[in-house]
Amino acid sequence: MRLCSVASGSSGNCIYVGTDTTHLLVDAGISGKRIFQGLDTLDLCGKDLDGILITHEHSDHISGLGVLARKLNIPIFATEGTIQELKKINTLGSIDESLYQPVHYEQKFYIKDILVDPIKISHDSAAPVAYRFVHGQQKVGIMTDLGHFDDYIAEKLMGLDALLLEANHDVNMLQVGPYPYYLKQRILGDRGHLSNENAGRLLNKILHSNLKHIILGHLSRENNLPDLAYETVRMEITMADHPYKGDDFNITVALRSEPSPVIEF
Repeated sequence: MRLCSVASGSSGNCIYVGTDTTHLLVDAGISGKRIFQGLDTLDLCGKDLDGILITHEHSDHISGLGVLARKLNIPIFATEGTIQELKKINTLGSIDESLYQPVHYEQKFYIKDILVDPIKISHDSAAPVAYRFVHGQQKVGIMTDLGHFDDYIAEKLMGLDALLLEANHDVNMLQVGPYPYYLKQRILGDRGHLSNENAGRLLNKILHSNLKHIILGHLSRENNLPDLAYETVRMEITMADHPYKGDDFNITVALRSEPSPVIEF
């Protein structure tokens, strides 16, 4: 399998997951032009894509969806609640409704040779999901826009080879930063976003010796720094009550405005 963050951050998200025969995007929150440029770095073009999986309807996850739908005419997978919200968003333009393919929590399905597992998450949108992908013995998780985590989330992320996990904000930067009070409360709440510290704490529940790659994603431009996210998560792992240290794992931070290095395993 291959995993690549085409873009990841509070200003736009698009993640590639694929095999030799199946090529998928998770979210399309950047311009169509940037998505096609990102695919080009993977030696792919738009016609190679087999589907777009949408996590939820917020603009940083869907702003390029209309362009892709019209140019490529490929399936769009999302929960029914998300699909209904997408149909209301005029800025997406016209999308052929036959492209929408409803997904359901806990109902796994195949897209060619990749098994997709939609995971229910807590976020302030209609019916948000994260996704787990399985190809043979290889397993990848993409988990962002997560207000909080519990044992259900941890269980869904067990046994992964690679995980792209939200580390959205540093709590102190958010609290003293310029955001209005209501927005700070929204981000910090159970339907908001995962902090650096909580990303590390979630990782502590799912770490295992064969977890090959951890990518920290969806960083806030205003309330986080890549080095701060990395060091905070690494320290949470090192200080936790388990045999691992932060340096035992390949931890990277997804780039905001350009594709990150491709992970192959």
